[in-house]
Amino acid sequence: MTSRRSTITEPEQASSDKAKALLRERGLQVTTQRVAVLQAVSGSPHATADEVADHARSVLGSISRQAVYDALSILVDKGLVRRIEPAGSPARYEDRVGDNHHHLICRSCGDVVDVDCAVGKRPCLEAEDAHGYDIDEAEVIYWGVCPNCRQTSGESTNSPAATASGSPPPG
Repeated sequence: MTSRRSTITEPEQASSDKAKALLRERGLQVTTQRVAVLQAVSGSPHATADEVADHARSVLGSISRQAVYDALSILVDKGLVRRIEPAGSPARYEDRVGDNHHHLICRSCGDVVDVDCAVGKRPCLEAEDAHGYDIDEAEVIYWGVCPNCRQTSGESTNSPAATASGSPPPG
């Protein structure tokens, strides 16, 4: 009798076990779709829903777009995944939750990088007038041009496009 070897590698199994444990901790039913979606987000921070779906399909064989969106929605609601929505770009998903970090986005290639809080205590920035709100989070997106795109285009680091601003990419 020949023994069958699993095609799942040890790191993949550890990732799957971690995803299952996280789902259980949040009181969610463990499904293969949720595990695959959570693994996709963990393995590719700042992925779009389409990128998550592509990864999940590579693991599961097939999964509907709606099942991916449903899983992402539940994972966001339960605090396992964070959804960011940069202007002029599709929503992106990451598993870095529980802190108030920000993002730096390349205007040229769309690359997204995590940036720790700018300064101070949570929520990192204090509104001059909170209008009676109890502010618990600040979302900051820095826009600029990444080193690879600057090098490719020959742009200097002092160009206006390479300077972080609060505005979305030119569209």
